[in-house]
Amino acid sequence: MTTRAVPTPYAAQPSAPALGTARRVLRAVALAATVPYLTLKTAWLAGSQVGIPDGSVLSEPGMFFIVANSVTLAMDACVILLVLVLTRPWGVRVPAWLLTVPVFVATGLLTPILLGFPGQLLVRALGFGVDEATKAAQEPFLDPWVFNVVYAGFTIQGLALAGLFVPYARERWGRLWRGVPGLGVAPDGVWGRLPSSTGVVAGAAAAAGVAVAAVYAYWAFGGTAWLDAERAAAHSAETAVVSAAHGVCALAAGAGALLLARGGGFRARWPLGLAWIGAGATLSWGTWMLIASLGPQLDGGEGPAAAILLTYAGQMITGSLAAIVLTRFLISRREA
Repeated sequence: MTTRAVPTPYAAQPSAPALGTARRVLRAVALAATVPYLTLKTAWLAGSQVGIPDGSVLSEPGMFFIVANSVTLAMDACVILLVLVLTRPWGVRVPAWLLTVPVFVATGLLTPILLGFPGQLLVRALGFGVDEATKAAQEPFLDPWVFNVVYAGFTIQGLALAGLFVPYARERWGRLWRGVPGLGVAPDGVWGRLPSSTGVVAGAAAAAGVAVAAVYAYWAFGGTAWLDAERAAAHSAETAVVSAAHGVCALAAGAGALLLARGGGFRARWPLGLAWIGAGATLSWGTWMLIASLGPQLDGGEGPAAAILLTYAGQMITGSLAAIVLTRFLISRREA
């Protein structure tokens, strides 16, 4: 008499994390947080002028504005799909790359907002925000309430998605970050080792991250060299907070990559988290801002200075190198 073995991949299929009360609340919060942004974008595409002051360059949108609104509307709508993947039983059957790529991008785009927006609110509360004279001298763009509503929504989305993704990832891939980099807890006691070239890539990521962080730190502390006239005139404590957030992300990307490649006695999840967040933020924001800078300027200006474009490119390089180290690390553990 013979018996048929159950295929190992099927038997090892992970189950979806149980939806407790906390995760149900996070799901509802994440979905609700998308409503303001999606509503505004839909209204603008339909021709509404809500939130757009008189004299703004957005009052007469061209094709670039329409395309940009359509793309960003679709990007925020993807948050709804991500929430469903992370909370529905069929979500564990989604191919890893099809989930991790959008989550990586979402992490990257939302992290500087999570760091910068609360910081800007604190700066304003302490009385160091943009003064009324400077506001009056600036060209009208959007009503102030639009920024507060949109970025508050992004902040809530980021926190809720993090609260949903962490238990999902722990259930599905938690074995990949057990132990420490290099040697760790695996079925045979040893994880796969990273290729020797990974150390070179990690070193380059760390060097690029330090360079990018140094430039942002200079701008954060009031420096205006290498900025075009428009950005130099608009410099304030609020823009300094944004610069500081991007600098921190660049350092995180380089440090995470270096720690993953070198190994050590600390838990692997810490450098893995640093590399994931830092690489996502630097690569996603660097790419986004570089594309926006190279496109038509809504205000009719000449666009950012060459140094700013180089900084965006430096973010992309830092994020790309850190992402390579991160990918090699995960592949080596999966193979082990």
